[in-house]
Amino acid sequence: MNSKQLLLRRLGLGALALALIGAVGYVSLRTGPLAPIKVTVSQPTEGSLSPAIFGIGTVEARRSWMIGPTVAGRVLSVKVDVGDVVQAGQLLAEMDPVDLDQRLAALDASLARAGSTQLSAQAQVRDAAARRALATANTQRNQDLARQNFISTGALDAKLQEQASADAALQSAQANLTGTGQDSTRLKAERAALVQQRGNVRLLAPANGVVTSRDAEAGSTVVAGQSVLRLIDPASLWVKLRVDQGRSNGLAPGLAGSIVLRSQPQTVMPGEVARIELLADSVTEERIAQVVFTQMPAHVSVGEMAEVTLQLPATAPALLLPNASIQRQQGQTGVWRLNGDSPEFAPVTLGVQSLSGQVQVLTGLVKDDRVVVYSEKALKPGARVKVVEALGAAGAKP
Repeated sequence: MNSKQLLLRRLGLGALALALIGAVGYVSLRTGPLAPIKVTVSQPTEGSLSPAIFGIGTVEARRSWMIGPTVAGRVLSVKVDVGDVVQAGQLLAEMDPVDLDQRLAALDASLARAGSTQLSAQAQVRDAAARRALATANTQRNQDLARQNFISTGALDAKLQEQASADAALQSAQANLTGTGQDSTRLKAERAALVQQRGNVRLLAPANGVVTSRDAEAGSTVVAGQSVLRLIDPASLWVKLRVDQGRSNGLAPGLAGSIVLRSQPQTVMPGEVARIELLADSVTEERIAQVVFTQMPAHVSVGEMAEVTLQLPATAPALLLPNASIQRQQGQTGVWRLNGDSPEFAPVTLGVQSLSGQVQVLTGLVKDDRVVVYSEKALKPGARVKVVEALGAAGAKP
């Protein structure tokens, strides 16, 4: 091989090496780690939002009752079952009265005896009053005779002593009558208390309602305060709503909304916020509200899950951006704005956001700004980017 052929061979190898290096560089710049980051962009639009508050809740009864005895005892009978509609004052269950009936009979006998004793005391008062009147008359006559010296002083003292004894006897009879009256009052109070206890063994419905739980059966023993039956007022159902504290701005009583029950996902029911609970849940970071049905639905069950959407008033016109474009960098909230073909982080002040994914931008942007919505990877100031219609698309925006 002569020198000319050797030179041509070397030139060919050099050209091939340059071509390979160029190809590797081209591939690295287009699809490798040095390739520009593909992004999608959007421009702020001016408009108003119809914000809403969304939360999950459970159906509960505003008025419910636990029906049970006030003292420990054994259940004698249960008259109703789960699902029964009951009326106010209806007998629902009965406890074993044990010896209450016998104690009432004993108190009735004691009251009868107290009545007889009181009659006897009244007779004693009348007798003592008559004796006192007689002693008073005799004393007056003897005092007249003593002034005329017809009787001795000793005889007059005897009559005065008789009057004093009559006075004391009358006071004793009156005290005895008062005591019998107090005994009668005490016995009547004890009987009233026992009648109340006897009435408490009859478990009555406090209001119209529906039986939701039967917690004890005949023969079982329950303690004071333990429920035998549970009732609810079916007309008082509402939804106990839980809302993220960070998205609860605007939550207020009277706010209208819509309720979707888990059992009826295709039916939207109107509702209204009846009450905002003063205490929030610090563990789940939620606020709690009670939402009533504008019209009570049929076939709803207590404890059922419900989705609630509360509509807030429309906002004033402002710049709007997709919520996905909002980022946080070094504790600041902002967006990546394209300055030419280079991204820069622009802090912004946000307003309310809607459930459709739009958010108000109050300050920090103008209408002509181009803002990055999605990017293949995390952006940095000055990074090389390529604007595409959608991530994964090959064509760039014109």
